[in-house]
Amino acid sequence: MSMKQPFDVVVQQHGPTVLRVCRAVLGPHADADDAWSETFLAALEAWPGLPDDVNVEAWLVRAAHRKAIDVTRRRQRHAVPTDELPERASPLSRPDENHFEAWAAVKALPLRQRQAVAYHYLGGLPYAEVAELIGGTTDAARRAASDGIRALRRHHLFAGETWEGELR
Repeated sequence: MSMKQPFDVVVQQHGPTVLRVCRAVLGPHADADDAWSETFLAALEAWPGLPDDVNVEAWLVRAAHRKAIDVTRRRQRHAVPTDELPERASPLSRPDENHFEAWAAVKALPLRQRQAVAYHYLGGLPYAEVAELIGGTTDAARRAASDGIRALRRHHLFAGETWEGELR
């Protein structure tokens, strides 16, 4: 019988992947950080009842997908006026100034391509699970991810390196 890892270990192991997925879907700003936090708060609540044999990373990426949708819906419902506040640095692989071009290129992708790239390449989900998340067939998810990668390569932002390395 296998035992689940302590939740803080899960956050340390999978936190960067979940954050990359949130940033790829929402952009590298506070909304992504909010979705990351909400993902792990919901995961903490569900953790005791989670089956021991579940693929934890896939489960967290799916949860991050739902939280990103929630953040997007909240953003669309109303604007929140604020005074300008300094952005606090995230302790988890916050992109430095060299990475903003990569994030901008990902953000510029059409939504389905951006989601397919995020969930497959950054979240590690197989195309069948990506298709479940974004809707459509496995082939359509594979095509969306392929088209997204092709568009990113066309931008010539990643001179000789894989773009995944630039986003980590």
